[in-house]
Amino acid sequence: MQKAAFLMRLKPGHAAEYERRHDEIWPELSAALTAAGISDYAIFLEPEQGLLFGVQQLAEGHTTAELPKLPIMKRWWDYMADLMETNPDHSPVAQPLQQVFYLA
Repeated sequence: MQKAAFLMRLKPGHAAEYERRHDEIWPELSAALTAAGISDYAIFLEPEQGLLFGVQQLAEGHTTAELPKLPIMKRWWDYMADLMETNPDHSPVAQPLQQVFYLA
């Protein structure tokens, strides 16, 4: 298993709606994430700056690089684009983070 962590940013005033939409995540999106090898996925919010910290476990042989090609992923990005900083294709602007410490 590999762990991936990243930062994203919400637009001001959208924290509650971001959380609501994730509380109602589409089953077909959850299935696609799981099928790609993602598990133990969590997103945390730092509310003052609107920073989102995501962390997920990636199975060996994961296919997360294929997710952007899926129609369900593109629909989710379009659905979330009004709430967060995005790239031109509506994918979230995400900054990968390097692990510098781990305590098991």
